[in-house]
Amino acid sequence: MKADFELPDKDGNLVSLRELRGKWVVVYFYPRDMTPGCTIEAHEFTRFLPDFRKSRAQVLGISPDSEESHCDFYDKEKLKLTLLSDRGAIVARKFGAYGKKKLYGKEYEGMIRSTFLVNPEGEIAFLWKSVKPLGHAEAVLKKLREIEDAA
Repeated sequence: MKADFELPDKDGNLVSLRELRGKWVVVYFYPRDMTPGCTIEAHEFTRFLPDFRKSRAQVLGISPDSEESHCDFYDKEKLKLTLLSDRGAIVARKFGAYGKKKLYGKEYEGMIRSTFLVNPEGEIAFLWKSVKPLGHAEAVLKKLREIEDAA
């Protein structure tokens, strides 16, 4: 399956997955800006961003938050990665990263923390569902290197 979408970044510029063909792309879906788990995950991806770039990989964080919220999150936390706004979770639903969740025994619909590793041809090479933020960015980088080494 070819993965594709076009979403606005924190500055309102449209980012298209199709335009990133030829590079590896890490697409990670997260529930909400400024929350503890999402902040940990964003900091870890920012920390490993130079390593992802060495592998010619772009990192895209996607949540249903507005561009304005992304700007605040990016500035407050001194992030370096690209944050995209998926209002209405349309892209998240397409990727299966939005659906039923449970918290304290109560079921509700929401963003499922998921990551997709998209190869240079635009196909999903690997995916992680319901991930834990701590250590996740490093695990994604490790998998990217394994796939590159096997090629």
